Amino acid sequence: MCTWFQIKPEEGRIEKWILRKAFDDEERPYLPKHILYRQKEQFSDGVGYSWIDGLKAHAAEHVSDKMMQNAAHIFPHNTPSSKEAYYYRMIFDKYFPQNSASVTVPEGASVACSTAKAVEWDASWSSNLDPSGRAVLGVHQADAVDNGNKT
Repeated sequence: MCTWFQIKPEEGRIEKWILRKAFDDEERPYLPKHILYRQKEQFSDGVGYSWIDGLKAHAAEHVSDKMMQNAAHIFPHNTPSSKEAYYYRMIFDKYFPQNSASVTVPEGASVACSTAKAVEWDASWSSNLDPSGRAVLGVHQADAVDNGNKT
């Protein structure tokens, strides 16, 4: 396999480098450089890391420990395993109260907005089931370890 197009962090190459390079035209730029070469994000992380933490804190204020203890009775299918998940489930059920709606959402552990199958790829992910992309530590410039803010 040819390696000239691979990600090479030591050379300043980031994910999708070859695609970005294809659109890097100095004479007729398609996109501003700060857009073309910005870090790729999980959809959920686009709001910024401090907002994700704020959403978790907001959920913690609105979902009590008692509510979590009764989660399996309230939501027998695809039972939320965190206060954040419970809060989102309350919102979902408000707009889609039919039992048939909840079965459309995949069940099981998730990491970085992926399916349960992704949790099997790396044992360390099973202990960090954060739905945001920060769960895959070391990938993002501002990840859960440094809790930095994106710019």
